[in-house]
Amino acid sequence: MIPRVLIIAGSDSGGGAGIQADIKTVAMLGGHAMTAITAITAQNTLGVQAVHAVPVDIVVAQMRSVIDDLGVDAVKIGMVGSAATAHALADVLDTLAVPIVFDPVMIATSGSVLADADTIAAFDRLMRRAAIVTPNLPELAALGGKAAVGATGAAVLVKGGHAEGDIVEDRLVTDDGETIWTHPRIETRHSHGTGCTLASGIATGLAAGMPLADAVGRAIAYVQAALAAAPGIGAGYGPMGHALGVAPFDELEG
Repeated sequence: MIPRVLIIAGSDSGGGAGIQADIKTVAMLGGHAMTAITAITAQNTLGVQAVHAVPVDIVVAQMRSVIDDLGVDAVKIGMVGSAATAHALADVLDTLAVPIVFDPVMIATSGSVLADADTIAAFDRLMRRAAIVTPNLPELAALGGKAAVGATGAAVLVKGGHAEGDIVEDRLVTDDGETIWTHPRIETRHSHGTGCTLASGIATGLAAGMPLADAVGRAIAYVQAALAAAPGIGAGYGPMGHALGVAPFDELEG
């Protein structure tokens, strides 16, 4: 059966991040994407101009609709929208026995804030339910650091894209130790949606039954290829090239 991935995230009208990037990634990596949209944003490569939160009951209804009929093999969580939504998500996810990838979205690539203090505080319940949490360095600091996130029981992927240097280091930290991937930095401003893409790529691998490190390695390789293929559109932080024209992506290795 095709890997079924439920994506819980916000909509990006510019198509570079959020639900739009998630769907592209899941499809390109061989899965079937289903969605529960938490927020509608008006955004482009220059920033986020407006955010409209979807009511909590509608978010939950979207989740239940696909869970009860189509079934779910893995869940990816991105932009949550509010503390109330975070707790409602946790209530539903507590009924599922599938791997959950939590990308704690707080700030867009453009610098726009997408989570307030109450929402960030509510992330603890989602981290405790997740198989892996994928913060960038600023998000990791806001969550209290690697030790604080690891104390929830989730594996932590410490992404190095925000660090200095020509070499990017991504570290997967689990109870069994660390796995490290290094790769040359791709110098481009067209990096909108890297975090969403990476998390959805991992979720697709886990939905297909891949071991965690293998799912992470393939997702990292896909992000690198998508960055290299960015079409260069928009005046700011443009989208990546999700549809690379290179197949099969299941042969990508980290």
